[in-house]
Formats: sequence, structure tokens, C-alpha cells
Amino acid sequence: MTGIEIDLDIYPDETSLLEGLKRGDPEACACMIKQYAPRVYAIAIRMVNSPDEAEEVLQETFISACKNIHKFEGRSALGTWLHRIATNAALMHLRKRKHREVSLDAPVEMHGGDDIYREVQDWAFAPDDHAMNSETRDVLEKAIAELPETLRTVFILREIEGYSTEETANILGISVSAAKVRLHRARLRLRESLAPYFTQPA
Repeated sequence: MTGIEIDLDIYPDETSLLEGLKRGDPEACACMIKQYAPRVYAIAIRMVNSPDEAEEVLQETFISACKNIHKFEGRSALGTWLHRIATNAALMHLRKRKHREVSLDAPVEMHGGDDIYREVQDWAFAPDDHAMNSETRDVLEKAIAELPETLRTVFILREIEGYSTEETANILGISVSAAKVRLHRARLRLRESLAPYFTQPA
């Protein structure tokens, strides 16, 4: 799907692309796929951890987008809408494999009776940092893949794809506070699993 040859100058901006899509122009669909497929696939492969299923998610995303473009109201960028479709498609694939995880949205209970979010320092390194060696990147990707789906999805959207917490919550259809809880817990789990590899010598 990503090897489609299409002149992107036909639709040079999102407004003209949307007009073409809503007219049902096949070239507009091809242009959308060419422009957005790499990032959609990147989200899919990190979520499902399977090239075959990631390709299925990719195809399902753009088939759904082309069929339902009339439902796109422009409240977010086209890319954000596509990522929401891709995320939902990837989650459906994951749910076919196993039962859903136990809810992870409850606040962390602290001594003293107050329910607050556990504070976690900002991520200490960028997951896509080009300075990482291949071994480090493999370790990180494996740790991310082992996160429960609810945590992995938030971490991928927030820390790897670069969405804000509010945008991440919107894509997943959850509250901002739930997104924050899941992100904190994802960071905690990753710090625990990666500690042996990234702890600096005293």
C-alpha cells in the first residue's frame, strides 16, 4: 500500500485534499494513503508487534477513512483522525488475541487516604533518538511491546508520536485524567523493566 505512485502536487494542502476525498476522487484517496501511510503503519506495528497485522491495520484504516470521510468534521487534523481510526483498528486486533486487561484507570492509592497520581520524572530519553545503538533500541522496543495494551497505546501516542496528553485522550476517547494515569503507569513499568540497562554507575 505504501508503494503507491501519486503526484502529491495534485492536492498540495489538507483543505484541497479533503475536498477531493469528499467528492470521491480516487486520486485523493491515493494521495491520502501516500502521505499518511508511513506514520499510520509506524503506530500499527508498535501496537500489534506483527508486520502482517500492521499491514491489515493499515488497509483497514484507509478503507474506513475513504468510506467515512463524510463523517470527518474537521475538529482535528486529518492525520489525527486517521491515527484514531488506526488506533481503534489495532486495539481490535489485540482484543482478538486475548481478553482485555483489568482496568488501569483507577487512581493510585497513597498513604493518608488521598488518591493522587504518582509523580514520575519526564522520560529520560527519546524512544526515537537516532543516537541510540541498535541493542538499546531493541531493548526499548521489546519493553514497550510488553506493556499492557492500555498503557502501551497511551505511551506510543504521547511519547513516540508526540501528541499532547489532551490529543492522546481525544484519539483514545478517554478522559485527560485517565490518559495521565496510564502514561504515568507506563513510564513506571518501563523504568522498572529498563533499569538494568539504563542505570548509570555510581
